[in-house]
Amino acid sequence: MAKPYIHAKSSAKRYGGQPEDYLDIHNWFDETKAHMPDNRHRALRHHSEGIFLCERIFGVTRVNSDGKTYSVRDIGEQHVLEDFGNRFIPTAQDYLTNMSLQLWMNGVGKPPSTAGTPEPKITRLDMSGTHQTDRARIDND
Repeated sequence: MAKPYIHAKSSAKRYGGQPEDYLDIHNWFDETKAHMPDNRHRALRHHSEGIFLCERIFGVTRVNSDGKTYSVRDIGEQHVLEDFGNRFIPTAQDYLTNMSLQLWMNGVGKPPSTAGTPEPKITRLDMSGTHQTDRARIDND
């Protein structure tokens, strides 16, 4: 499946009501495309934890325009399954297992998204009341 509206039409066919009854849920799963416009965006929500998070955000059940109660988790599972050819629902671990640990993840250096940005100047007030600029460290006092 490619677009949230296509998922929503599928939900309406399966659970009743109109596609608009489900569109906000499907938009939520796919809005991460704004940050990573290829299938890597799925690593953020297209997994079992993302489905449970969806349920926390949208509620356990909702009522569609036909007056039928449906499970939000069922809609999340449907979305993820459809995106993976109705074969499986991955876990967050499935995505993270193949991710290489980078130095910036341990607080050393900077992530790629900050490439070309200057190191921040950190100004603090010392005990004498004068400001000092320190580019290399942050004092924890």
